[in-house]
Amino acid sequence: MQHKVLKYLLDIESVINEIESIKIKSENNFEIFKSDIILQRAIERDLEIIGEAIRKILEIDSSIEISSSKNIIGLRNIISHAYDSVEPEMIWGIIQKNIPILSNEINIIRTK
Repeated sequence: MQHKVLKYLLDIESVINEIESIKIKSENNFEIFKSDIILQRAIERDLEIIGEAIRKILEIDSSIEISSSKNIIGLRNIISHAYDSVEPEMIWGIIQKNIPILSNEINIIRTK
């Protein structure tokens, strides 16, 4: 595995850990998350970083398989450029459903 790819994978892992910390801080409760704009913005930034890291990984090695990579990169673009259309419900759903899947995939890729 190329050094740069490993760096981006480690960046993603780090950000996923941040997301997990935010879930703990919000007691994994949507209402607490929804009422705290700082938590929302932190998660949005983390998702931007994940999207950019995945984009760079695929530029370096397009054979790496990350399910929903196009959706992840697309989300990064939405957060960056159409920020006014980002709803807390959508972000909450992503961190509850998609982030655990991504975390598992990143672990598998790193161990290959």
